[in-house]
Amino acid sequence: MTGPRAGQKIGHRTEHRADFRLGIDLGGTKIEGILMGADDDRLRVRVDTPRDDYPGTVAAIADVVARLTAEKPETEGLPVGIGIPGAVSRATGRIKNANSTCLIGEDLAGDLERLLGRPVRLANDANCFALSEAVDGAGQGAASVFGVILGTGVGGGLVIDSRLVTGANDIAGEWGHNPLPWPTADEVSGSECYCGLTGCIETWLSGPALAAQYQALSGHALLPAEIAEAAAAGNAQAEVALARYAERLARALAPVINLLDPEAIVLGGGLSNIDVLYEMVPARWTPWVFSDRVDTRLLPNHWGDSGGVRGAAWLWN
Repeated sequence: MTGPRAGQKIGHRTEHRADFRLGIDLGGTKIEGILMGADDDRLRVRVDTPRDDYPGTVAAIADVVARLTAEKPETEGLPVGIGIPGAVSRATGRIKNANSTCLIGEDLAGDLERLLGRPVRLANDANCFALSEAVDGAGQGAASVFGVILGTGVGGGLVIDSRLVTGANDIAGEWGHNPLPWPTADEVSGSECYCGLTGCIETWLSGPALAAQYQALSGHALLPAEIAEAAAAGNAQAEVALARYAERLARALAPVINLLDPEAIVLGGGLSNIDVLYEMVPARWTPWVFSDRVDTRLLPNHWGDSGGVRGAAWLWN
């Protein structure tokens, strides 16, 4: 490799092309790239992710980078930050813990650096979201920000003083794969998680989990956004499902506050669009927080679906 490997300090300022930032968000269904200028003018390219095809994925990322930098000689050699649905093993430098399983065990950073001829830095996509929201999003100005993804899966990232904290094992913020705290009698057994454990926070707070909980109560299938709409309209089963979800989210975030005491928690992912959560959750988390009051702010994200790709671009700032 010609540039820093993933796992080195992220957020370190580089003198190289400081007027441009180049980021890629590698998702399971789409690859999005962004070229950001000093005045925050943004050029975007989006393509489909080749399914279960590692060589095709590498080629698609290279194509996105080429299209973003075409006819821009000033971006030659510009480092690229890439958000990935997984992490990089400190032991091997290869991808681990990826739900896009074709990436697992691959030297993604090395393969891309050889193909692109530019330095590459990788970070977990939830970390990229947290970094974007901490640097110039909803958490801007806060000394410590915990970014939470509530979507098909559940994850998180920690940013302190605008610097991403990745941890000794590159798993800092993997909040979704801890057990739901203070379980009630009907929560003790829990459901099996894809990680191989049972009762993980992800199995209770993901979008599919909320949909399943509502269906168990009502016998009807609704998407999470529809459940929120039904609750607002007075649907009793939807109200119960949403209240249980908010209470579980409050319990799940309380240990984050007890351990990290962040100034702000920013929600992302599809369920972050449920507006009532920003009132319901803080109203419920105080009993589990070891303080006489809770000053941590629970905030909706500022950048929406752009948070991940913008955070990737900030990896080389």
